[in-house]
Amino acid sequence: MIVTFLDIVIAGLLMGGIYALIAVGLSLQYGVARVLNISHGEFIMIGAFGTWMLYKMVGINPLITLAMCGPVLFLIGFFLHKTLFRSLLASSASADIFEAKSMLASFGLLFIIQNIAILTWGADIKSYSYLNYGVNLGGALFAANRLVTLLFAVVISTAFYLFLAFTRLGKGIRAAAQDPRTAGLMGVNINQVLALCFGFGAVMAGLAGGLLSMCYPITTTMGMEYTIIAIIVVVLGGLGSIVGSFIGGFLLGIIGSIVTYIEPGLAMVSYYVIFIVLLLAKPTGILGK
Repeated sequence: MIVTFLDIVIAGLLMGGIYALIAVGLSLQYGVARVLNISHGEFIMIGAFGTWMLYKMVGINPLITLAMCGPVLFLIGFFLHKTLFRSLLASSASADIFEAKSMLASFGLLFIIQNIAILTWGADIKSYSYLNYGVNLGGALFAANRLVTLLFAVVISTAFYLFLAFTRLGKGIRAAAQDPRTAGLMGVNINQVLALCFGFGAVMAGLAGGLLSMCYPITTTMGMEYTIIAIIVVVLGGLGSIVGSFIGGFLLGIIGSIVTYIEPGLAMVSYYVIFIVLLLAKPTGILGK
């Protein structure tokens, strides 16, 4: 019984940590930059395939690859906001119109990125073996790569939270999320902060993708599933709440692990049920306002 409980908890925390990374990225892009980025999952896919490619073809350790893919994805996200979404913002008469335009534009990005990926890496399932041996914890055996993935997900999430909480730039981001007009009057460069948030969102997605690739098979069409999960986690934690996204990610991971233990085919169904119940009963989420 204890072994089964540990198995469920560790599996739940593993997926929860990855969900938290994914959701924090989307929360930054939507909660601050006001872009409901439907192509968010494609950055997860890029991070996963970048890690796979560098490991299989060059032999670079996947954990080192995280530090290499992160800056590249940040630059892509930063450039996209500076060009595409900044232009849409300038041409929109209101925030509501911008949100609608940016969501449609991100749909286009989804198909562009996905098709480029299919042409580059193909549509077949890819995987690799890394730290693929068992570690005994309390009588239960866990794959070492999953434990390392959980550790890195927690460390990255915590480091990013501390960055937002205690650095000057982090405080500027939080101020822009709460009231962009007032933050601008207080000296925060709003346009720069919005682009940085989009870039940071892409980084968090890419890091999550790299960690995913260490434990699970990956495909070039995997992005949409994780975009949907990210949206559910963001709503669960509360729109615009970074801390809520952390909590929501781990909570959804635990719930998914329990449901998977009972009936593996119902995990995604349970996520949708939670999403619908939240929208009806508590649309503000756990920490939303």
